Amino acid sequence: MEIKKRVLLVEDDENLGSLLKEYMNVKGYEAELFSDGEKGYKAFMKNQYDICILDIMLPHKDGLTLAKEIRVINNEIPIIFLTAKSLKDDVLEGFKSGGDDYITKPFSMEELLFRVEAILRRTRQGETDENQTIFQIGIYSFDSNKRLIEKDGSSSKLTTKEAELLKLLCLNKNKILERNFALKAIWADDNYFNARSMDVYITKLRKHLKEDENIEIINVHGQGFKLIAPEESN
Repeated sequence: MEIKKRVLLVEDDENLGSLLKEYMNVKGYEAELFSDGEKGYKAFMKNQYDICILDIMLPHKDGLTLAKEIRVINNEIPIIFLTAKSLKDDVLEGFKSGGDDYITKPFSMEELLFRVEAILRRTRQGETDENQTIFQIGIYSFDSNKRLIEKDGSSSKLTTKEAELLKLLCLNKNKILERNFALKAIWADDNYFNARSMDVYITKLRKHLKEDENIEIINVHGQGFKLIAPEESN
């Protein structure tokens, strides 16, 4: 029997907090709700959690301060911020405080669940996969360190951004690479201009891989991209 993932949920809006807690529990998580930052900090010190969902505007101790204090104790646990603010400076401050992602109110429960599951998937992958540098993509071999795609003795040199993006796609081969995650991992900011740049790089990568009809990079509407390629045979 799979052990439920434990969620530290800190939200001072009683109605929203109760809805979030109930929804996460129904979806197979074990969520604990606290109404202010100080209570959330004490709970974190006392219990073990797999992910933290923190409102930014909290009584007694705001979510940014709470995140910084959590990061002192645990540098790995994922943190998602809930915020009514959409200003760039507030979002950047959230990342500086140790946040992994943010979601702006109002939001759908399904979107929050998608963000939680995406982050936990990446956490489970661990650092072993991230250290991989050689990938087989159909008829192509890709060396992310040298930024080279090779086929039949010929090679193509990728730009740094192209190589970083292709590596993320390879690490998530035949799975969805979340758009926001890719933007933050490569560009450190998911603004409109970086998003358009990434679309251009996706188009370039498709051209690099076009000679293998079994390979495709598809858009997954509202989520991200998926590199479809044959699995390597043992």
